[in-house]
Amino acid sequence: MPSYRKVVVGTDGSPPSLRAVARAAEVARDASAALVIVCAYYPNSEREVEQAKQELGEEAFQVIGSAPAEDTLREATDRARTAGATEVETVSVVGAPVASLVEAAEKHSADLLVVGSRGLNTVKGRILGSVPSEVSRRADCDVLVVRTSR
Repeated sequence: MPSYRKVVVGTDGSPPSLRAVARAAEVARDASAALVIVCAYYPNSEREVEQAKQELGEEAFQVIGSAPAEDTLREATDRARTAGATEVETVSVVGAPVASLVEAAEKHSADLLVVGSRGLNTVKGRILGSVPSEVSRRADCDVLVVRTSR
């Protein structure tokens, strides 16, 4: 495995994405690399939030950013430090997850981009899209897809 200097990981605050953060932190720890945790979100009106909750149920947070990004990043940082990461930076970005992650990886000169796989093989998954597959196509660095659905 190559030696990584900078690892970028995305989180939306969900339990699966926090498992990806923990795995990214382990990789960063083992490689003595810096870890950058990215949270992409959309600010929405109350009406849009309610509509997304009705249509997507528990998956709504993925498109509306219902959890405040800073709280999400704080929890992710705690997970990363527990997993052994020592140099942790956080970034909150207004925008789509894929573009935000790819841009953060480029901006921070990442050697590795880590994303979680939720295994969304449903109508919701098709609506929300596959962040791992799109990130894999667009990223210029290595991509690690962490199995988070088990």
